[in-house]
Amino acid sequence: MELKTENWGLIPYAAAWERQTALFDELVAARQAGRPYVNRLVFCEHPPVYTLGRHGKAGNLLMSEEQLRRIGAELFHIDRGGDITFHGPGQLVGYPILHLEEYGLGLKEYIHRLEEAVIRVCASYGVQAGRVPGATGVWLDQGTPSERKICAIGVRSSHFVTMHGFALNVNTDLTFFRHIHPCGFVDKGVTSLRQETGCETDMAEVTERMEAALRELLAGHRAGRCR
Repeated sequence: MELKTENWGLIPYAAAWERQTALFDELVAARQAGRPYVNRLVFCEHPPVYTLGRHGKAGNLLMSEEQLRRIGAELFHIDRGGDITFHGPGQLVGYPILHLEEYGLGLKEYIHRLEEAVIRVCASYGVQAGRVPGATGVWLDQGTPSERKICAIGVRSSHFVTMHGFALNVNTDLTFFRHIHPCGFVDKGVTSLRQETGCETDMAEVTERMEAALRELLAGHRAGRCR
């Protein structure tokens, strides 16, 4: 099946969620009816917004609704895994809408590939990143007091179809993270490619590298499955 890339640019979270849900429902319905369908890699950025996963704790948002309005941010309770995170300009958000069975992947393997794609992109900018046991996402200085997250991952999967995805801090304004316990952690920091390299990073270039890494990892697994 086709793997199509779409870039929605800077889009309000509510609008992206609505479009994402429509594409997700469309893929599920097509698969169940035996009709052709399209897998998608969707990339975008959002205006400032906090999202709280279905098992997240409201107490990890450290602001009132009035304070949220003052800083120009919104809050959404959503149907992905994970706790609270922030999305904003300068952050590359990816929403792969894929049928995992086609790629021979379970949910854990799929999340592992999202992490691996981010790790490879970070490495391409000279930033060494990796995983932390028991903590989804991509991290720097794992196992040290300066351990910090550069990419959050939260996925929903139903009928083997995925939505939501990852949020890679590229040129993100990290001050917004001061108002939450990111992903529910009270003792870990956050970072960005700009913070680590000291340079503004071109978003289009990061998007291209992320797309290439995801396509390689997904195609490689599918090819291995067919041998």
